[in-house]
Amino acid sequence: MSGDDDENSSGSGDEVNVNDGHKKRTPSASGPTRKRSRKACGDAIVEAMLEIAAASKMRAAALTKNEDRFSISKCIRALDDLQGVDQRTYFLALDLFENPTSREIFISLKNEKRFKWLQGKCRAQ
Repeated sequence: MSGDDDENSSGSGDEVNVNDGHKKRTPSASGPTRKRSRKACGDAIVEAMLEIAAASKMRAAALTKNEDRFSISKCIRALDDLQGVDQRTYFLALDLFENPTSREIFISLKNEKRFKWLQGKCRAQ
């Protein structure tokens, strides 16, 4: 093969020997199809990434909403509304509110159950 033949080879298509001794390039069947499938694959990847980003934003918004619902300040307001809470129980409750699960339990309980729950938690400490 000469240097000219190397320069003309682009890698797209198959070389076939013709009877006169020269090589003739036939178009590859996968050339344009391969480009289209790469584009379709790229589009699918971009679409999937956009869906992941949207789902992540929704998840973050839901977590923020949940955190607001069971915030420490809401717990303190509910604690302040309770009748008969002594100072020791009050300050132990503030320590409990550092735990997100404890905050959720406290806010989720009905008012009449909150004080009993706090008393039980305070006895355990």
